[in-house]
Amino acid sequence: MIAYATASILAAQPLSAQVESVQPPATEDAPIAYLLDLTSGQVLLSREGDRRFMPASITKVMTTFLAFEWIEEGRLVPRQVFTVDPEVWDEWNNVGSTMFLPNRARVTVDELIHGVTTVSANDGAAALAHGAAGSIDAWVSEMNAKAREIGMRDSHFGTPNGWMDNGKTFTTARDLGTLAASMIGRHPSKYRHYVGRTEYTYNDITQPNHDPISGGVRGADGIKTGFTNQAGYGFLGSAERNGRRLVMVVAGSPRSSVRDRASRELLEWGFREFQQKQLLGRGAIVGEAQVQGGDAGTVDLVAPGGVYVSLPGSADPRIEVTISYRGPLRAPIAENEQVAELLIQAEGMPEYRIPLHAAADVGEAGFLDRVANGFRGWLR
Repeated sequence: MIAYATASILAAQPLSAQVESVQPPATEDAPIAYLLDLTSGQVLLSREGDRRFMPASITKVMTTFLAFEWIEEGRLVPRQVFTVDPEVWDEWNNVGSTMFLPNRARVTVDELIHGVTTVSANDGAAALAHGAAGSIDAWVSEMNAKAREIGMRDSHFGTPNGWMDNGKTFTTARDLGTLAASMIGRHPSKYRHYVGRTEYTYNDITQPNHDPISGGVRGADGIKTGFTNQAGYGFLGSAERNGRRLVMVVAGSPRSSVRDRASRELLEWGFREFQQKQLLGRGAIVGEAQVQGGDAGTVDLVAPGGVYVSLPGSADPRIEVTISYRGPLRAPIAENEQVAELLIQAEGMPEYRIPLHAAADVGEAGFLDRVANGFRGWLR
């Protein structure tokens, strides 16, 4: 791995005065607690963030994300109609949370996703899985493939809804943060449409969402609660204020009321104790990387979403940024292809990385390019 410093150590500007101090939830209230600043990419808190646990109904977030992916790919259409399979109905009718699907009901993909995201419908998740993939097993296999694709390295799913399966389904708080980041980042309009509703009516039955933060935390919009006797109480949630989005996980709470309070405390702590500084704007050129075998010897590197850092409100640290990549890069390189990372180190905070993309295409070198490249190399 070759690293190139792209800036000398940067002094952070003084941050505005912080409001009255708040604290993250106590360990006994949230044995697992994780807070990710989605805008900067920083992990602000990780308490047992890599410890495996059973996510229960939080599993439905992966079913939701896979449905979003398939809609984007044209494999699913929201107005598409499925008929509830009698075997699926026999297995999931009135089992746990339900949207009360009738046997052989004709129901749209849109209705099923709303049932999953808002009322945590076990029957809805199963019907969606069976209708979309032809079988629940096939859908679960796709869930696991998608989890691997987005970098959920310590998770496995055994059902589309998180119902108890003797420990086959497990995840970590860090992986759930990755899942939420992928869902919100890739599908913002679908996220707004399906996630965070306070209630949902299907078949003339209206049920509330048990999300503990929407309506109680400014800027909150979901995402999903979970509970089983084995897993305890958990929640994957998110909120956005002034263009800054946080994603949080609590798990292993002893009671729903404790989980709800811990979720609110964690988000408020994140928003109030950390303030965000922009180092570089969206699409800014961060530096350049050396290219081998290309029609250009270097390629500019850009940070598509900009470069941000979140710092404790009372801190005035120095910040070091470094480009790292395995190089020299080999042509051809496509514009917007991720080819490097920016390592950001702020004193007193965990280091973190954001992706850097090529600012332009770099084609393979022709004969004259190779001659020029060789001459430049000889001059060095």
